[in-house]
This record gives sequence, C-alpha cells and structure tokens, in this order.
Amino acid sequence: MQTTMKTNRLLRLFFTYAFLLFMTVLILYPLLWTVGASFNPGNSLISTSIIPENPTLDHYRELFAGKESLQYGKWYLNSLKISIFTMLGSMITVSFTAYAFSRFRFKGRKNALMLFLLLQMIPQFAALIALFVLAQILGMMNSHWLLILLYIGGQIPMNTYLMKGYMDSIPMDLDESAKIDGASNTRIFWQILLPLSRPMLAVVAMNGFTGPLGDFVLSSVILRTPEAFTLPIGLYKLVNDVMGASYTTFAAGAILISIPIAVTFLLLQKQFVSGLTAGGTKG
Repeated sequence: MQTTMKTNRLLRLFFTYAFLLFMTVLILYPLLWTVGASFNPGNSLISTSIIPENPTLDHYRELFAGKESLQYGKWYLNSLKISIFTMLGSMITVSFTAYAFSRFRFKGRKNALMLFLLLQMIPQFAALIALFVLAQILGMMNSHWLLILLYIGGQIPMNTYLMKGYMDSIPMDLDESAKIDGASNTRIFWQILLPLSRPMLAVVAMNGFTGPLGDFVLSSVILRTPEAFTLPIGLYKLVNDVMGASYTTFAAGAILISIPIAVTFLLLQKQFVSGLTAGGTKG
C-alpha cells in the first residue's frame, strides 16, 4: 500500500515536471529564435539560427539610422506615449467605476454590470468601421489622443469587473468606521480603499500599458502617416515590403519592444502577482 502511494506520487511529480518543462520550451523557443535572428547577418530567416555563427549589431544600428522609411525611434516614442497615458487613464477611470459599483446601490446597477459583461464578448474588429467614421467626423485621423481614449474605453469593462471584485473583498466595516469619524466618501476612497487596492491597480496598470504596445488592428485604422505610426504598424510595414522585407531587422525591433514591458512588470511584480490571485468577481 505504501509502495503504491509512493509510486503514484513519483509519477505525479514526473508528469508535473515534464509538463512544466514542455511549457517552458514552448515559451522560450520562439523568444530565443527571435533573439538569434536579430543578431544574424542578412535579411532572410532562411539562413538564420538560434546561435548565430557571425553575430552582428547591424540590424539594431539600422533601426536608429534615421532612414525616412524606418523611423523606429519616432514609432517607439509614439508607442510609449500612448501606452503610458492609456495606463494612467485606465487606472483613474477603472478606480472610479469599480468604487461606484462596489460601494453604492443605484438604479440600473445590475444592468450596467451586465452591459460591461456583454461588451467583453464583442470582438474589437466588429466596431472598426464605426470608429473609422467617428475619427473622420471628429477630424481626428492620425490622432494619438483619440487612440488613447479608445484604448481607455476598451479597458474599462473587464478591468472594472476585476477591480470591483477586489474592492468587494474589503470589509464594509472600514467604510462605516470612517464615516463615524466624519470621513466623506471621497476621503474613504482616496485614503482607505485605493491604498488597499494597490495589487489590483497594478493589474489594471499592466493591462493598460501592454495593450497598446501589442495592438495593430485598431491603431492601423486610426493612424495613417509614418510619423504617427506605433511600433506594431511600423514593424509590419517593414516586413510587408515585398522587395525590401527585412525579417532580421524586424526581429531586432521586436526584441526592443519587450524592454519597457519587462521594466513595467518588474516594477509592479509584487503587487501584480497578489492582485491576479485576488481578483475574483463577486456580485
């Protein structure tokens, strides 16, 4: 009996570690291949390898060479600008909406929550034509600020659910004690609920920052000139040129995109992990 239990335990451990190893290889292999391709000479992926025989930094230099057709530095700054303002705007709006749904009972509350849930089921590309027409009517084609507002609006439904679920886990006794001491709802929000909600705020911040950096569909509808491009659009144009496609330069540009994401994750790591585990949505 004891021998059988020990054997079963060893088998479970073996399959667990085998699965973890498989997932690690599945995640790291494309990343290592992209890193290797960025240091390989030439423009084609056919002759590239994970470990380059003659590594070169030419592709990284080419990104910042100042060519008119490759304004990588400009695209990088555009992406950072949009991501940072989207992150800040998402944190502010989601905090207010989540607080309202968590702490107040008002007419239409349940219907609004159901609407947020339904909005999450609608794919982004379903509204592309309407957003294109809206941008033209407002005269805001190529506008980063319109794109930021659209990203913030897209972040609100799901993040509100996450944030509301976290705020629901904070006891109402804290609010009632503060009100007895004369605190207003605004003071309770800023000095009690918001500091206690830092883990979930980190999740919202991470979602708001990484979303625009990886978006191509919506940004390509709004942004039409090279000076206004973000990194996904610019890098796509880099490999879309049939005659001058450079996949190795594309790989170098893709690697540099990961730097701000990695830095943001490291800064928010402690709060981020605890926020993900505590973000259940409660009615």
